[in-house]
Amino acid sequence: MMAWAAQTLPGLAPPQIARLDALPCQNVPAHSLLFHAGDRAQGFAMVLAGRIEVHLTSVSGREILLYAIEPGQSCIQTTLGLLGDAPYSGTATTMTDCRLVMIPAALFHDLMASSLVFRNFVFRAFAARMAEVTELLEQVAFSRIEARLARALLDMDDHGDIGATHAQLAARIGTAREVISRQLERWTAAGILQTGRGHVTIRDRSALQALAQ
Repeated sequence: MMAWAAQTLPGLAPPQIARLDALPCQNVPAHSLLFHAGDRAQGFAMVLAGRIEVHLTSVSGREILLYAIEPGQSCIQTTLGLLGDAPYSGTATTMTDCRLVMIPAALFHDLMASSLVFRNFVFRAFAARMAEVTELLEQVAFSRIEARLARALLDMDDHGDIGATHAQLAARIGTAREVISRQLERWTAAGILQTGRGHVTIRDRSALQALAQ
């Protein structure tokens, strides 16, 4: 057990903090599947460390990254599942080693009914997630592939280096892997990027920023 509730949910009543802190903490390795499309939500996961990604997969097998969940954030699909009894439509996978606390459905509903602090946390996190998903839909519907890919590379940049496969980049912006491969080849030939297996290096940041506009 570890004390996390008071720090994550400031203002929560001491008895409620005690109930949450008594829940077991789970260490989940990277690349673990947390739920499939069609599953039912069994509890509300509080992410204490690490990163989880939620993808939608089409019948043809093409994927799009809906959103990522990091400490302090929530999963829209789980909230909808617990509040509206809706099955998951996406798939969640841990991208790094994660530390989670799973709040059972019964305790989640009890806290939603009895704690304004917990209820505000859930609905604020839900609203933030909805804004992100709306932005994603706008980008997929109205932005050019080049601009979306440039923005994704800049967002994923770690001092000029990006560890991602073409398939992962395609899922992130909602297109086909072949489209990503062709675009990266063009930018590599233009000297904007340098690419390797599962790796991209930004060589001309200002050119990439201009393409992202």
